[in-house]
Amino acid sequence: METIGFIGTGNLGTPIAANLLKAGYQVKIYNRTREKAKPLEALGAELVDSPAAAAVKGGIVMSLVSDDKAVESIAGNDLLQALGNGGIHVSMSTISPDTARMLSVQHEAQGVAYVAAPVFARPEAAEARVGNAVISGPAAAKERIRPLLEAGFAKNIFDLGEDAGSANVLKLIGNFMIAGAIEMMAESFALAEKNGVDPKAAYEMLTTTLFASPVFRGYGGMITERKFIGNPAFSAALGLKDMNLVLQTAGRSYTPMPLANLVQARLTTVLARNTKDADWTALAMGALEDAGISI
Repeated sequence: METIGFIGTGNLGTPIAANLLKAGYQVKIYNRTREKAKPLEALGAELVDSPAAAAVKGGIVMSLVSDDKAVESIAGNDLLQALGNGGIHVSMSTISPDTARMLSVQHEAQGVAYVAAPVFARPEAAEARVGNAVISGPAAAKERIRPLLEAGFAKNIFDLGEDAGSANVLKLIGNFMIAGAIEMMAESFALAEKNGVDPKAAYEMLTTTLFASPVFRGYGGMITERKFIGNPAFSAALGLKDMNLVLQTAGRSYTPMPLANLVQARLTTVLARNTKDADWTALAMGALEDAGISI
């Protein structure tokens, strides 16, 4: 199998890279903090000292980093020259659609295809390869990377065409809908508790019948168990970053999103309290506290 470059071994990148190694790919890994990638070295990965060193001429580099600035910092001329004509950069990060489009133009100028492929999965789903991918970019490049996405994390892949920004628009929509569901459940379970109904009983009934889905089941359980702080799978800081991007995108397209404003404020409050180790589910604390419920 071919050698794949992989940049970024955080909570999501680590299980995806591990799955690629288990599938038989040779993987060259760059992570800003080298020590965090050490467990993957034990699985056979080669650790390198720069993004460009992860690339093979005409090959594929996959990246999964925290934000727009981080993607721009790794996707410079050094990486593009190392990939060269026919190379592909698969950006799995949740970033601004405008940034994705800008990067696509920069890549194309050097003969490198840019494919946006943001990840819909928490770490445990990525590890089990039952996540979802949305992809946009050049058709031939998307076809070439499909086996990597399937081996790495994706049970389902949804193709949104050639506009590099489209996949990131849908990713932002998805994250907004999850945040909205968290707020809705927090308010609903607060209403249950304030009226003498056990929130866990409400959770069990609703998430096994009308709202039987991974989002309601998983996040609803975290809300009823008050699992907000410590070892976040997806941090409140990253959640706030995504809600900022949602509202930025909404503003540029004149799309009112009052619920997005609310969950943005909830997440801002969480971080204002210096709870930097909070999962983004902690936005539910606002609704509970507004109802006078002790957390």
